[in-house]
Order: sequence, then C-alpha cells, then structure tokens
Amino acid sequence: MIWQFSWLLLAATVQAASLSLQSPRFTISASDATQLRSDTLSLTKKPEPLTLGATDTLKLTFQITESDEGKGVQPHQTFLRFYDKESGEEGIQPIRVTPGGKAKFELNMMRPLTSIPPTTHNPLEVSLILGSFVHAPAQYDLFDLYIPASHTPAEHPDEASFHVLPAIKHTFRPEQKSPPQFISAVFAAAVLSPWLVLIGLWSKIDVRVPNLFSLSIMPFTALLGAFEVLLVWYWVDLKLGQVLLYGGILAIPTVFAGKQALYATGEWRAGRK
Repeated sequence: MIWQFSWLLLAATVQAASLSLQSPRFTISASDATQLRSDTLSLTKKPEPLTLGATDTLKLTFQITESDEGKGVQPHQTFLRFYDKESGEEGIQPIRVTPGGKAKFELNMMRPLTSIPPTTHNPLEVSLILGSFVHAPAQYDLFDLYIPASHTPAEHPDEASFHVLPAIKHTFRPEQKSPPQFISAVFAAAVLSPWLVLIGLWSKIDVRVPNLFSLSIMPFTALLGAFEVLLVWYWVDLKLGQVLLYGGILAIPTVFAGKQALYATGEWRAGRK
C-alpha cells in the first residue's frame, strides 16, 4: 500500500512540474517587411507546411510556463531541432529564454544559420525541445518547413587525402652496365702504381730503425698500433661516443710512453746509451 502511494505521489509531482507553451506564434515576412503569413501554432496539430523564399524571414515567439500554475519559467536548456526525415540530417539551434519564460527566434534566409542542415526539396520537421532539472522534459512538434535547397559545399583542400589513392607502381632504372674487364684492370693498376713506386724507392734507401723494439720505444709503438685498431673497429662496429671514450683512455698512457720514447731517442743520439 505504501509502495503504491509513493508511485502516485511521484506521478503527481511529475505532472505538477511539467512544462507547457503559451501563445506560440510564427510570422513570415518578405525582405521589404511585408507580412506573408502569420498564425498561432497548435500543440496538438501541425499547421500547413511553412515555406520560406531566398529573402524571407521567419519569426517565432512563445512563452514557457508551468502547466498547472501558468507561471513563466526559464528551462535550463531550450533547443529548436531541424530534422530532414529523408536524409536523416539534423541541426540543433539553442534558444535564449528570459527568466519570465519568453523566447523568440528569427531565421533570415539571406543570412541562414549554420545549424540548419543541408536541404533539398524535402521539408524540415521543426520541433522544440525543453530540458530542466526541476521539470519534466518536453518536446513539441511545431511545423514542417520548406526552405531553398542548400548549395553544394566547396570541396575542402584536404578532401583528396581521405579517398582511396591509386596503387603505387614502382619504376626502377635499368641495371647499370659494368665496363669491360680490361678497362677495370687498367684503372686498378693506375690506383696501385703509386704504392709500387713507393715500395721501389724504399728498397733503394737504407732505412735503419735499430731501437724500434727496445723497451723504451716498443710501448709507444704498440699504443699507436692500438689507435689504428680502434679506428678500424670504429669503421666496423663502434659509435662515435665509444671511440671518443676508448681514445681518451688510450691517450693517457700514449702521452707518457711518447715522452719516454722521445727521451730515449735523445739519449741515443747524444751517444749516452
């Protein structure tokens, strides 16, 4: 019994808090302010479809009230919905309502609203949507509206990027022909000939390195060889940061070994050893 009474109380509260429209009226006028059509809207039956020309203006006025007291109220949200039943396109236009519940809307076809969906020869179903935290939501079907067909929108500069592109066909240059082996051999000999000349000249010179493998010179020579190995390793695998690190480590003993080698060479030349 208590449960049924709670439901009845809730239903009564919702009924008392519902919203209604008072004096909804539309007016269609031409560009020279001549009134073409004007009438009061019925909330139970749609009027004959409204038609706007390219220069006509539609004005809609109404007041939102509480259904039981008739007091003007301001809903939290008020929208006009333009819906094309054939295409499924729709547009939503917010409406400003005063604290007393009065509202007006104007649609000038010379400056159409961006909320109007793309139109063809089909009418737009215009309805009013009311939303509130303290009242039950409401929706009223007002009228059907014919307006001039919209122009095809200009193509966006990036429109082509969103379509399927043709398959990419790779074109490769023909394989480069190698020169005759005789020409390759001639140029290879020309590249190696300076080394042959250098080796021949070295054979004519008496090169003496008597102390190359002494204990004073050998460490410096080995460290120089380590630098050469490091460069080859860098060319094969190492990165620049690793080369700088390893080279810095090798540089420390190389400096001392080089100093010792120079000192020993000076002693030998002076005939002290």
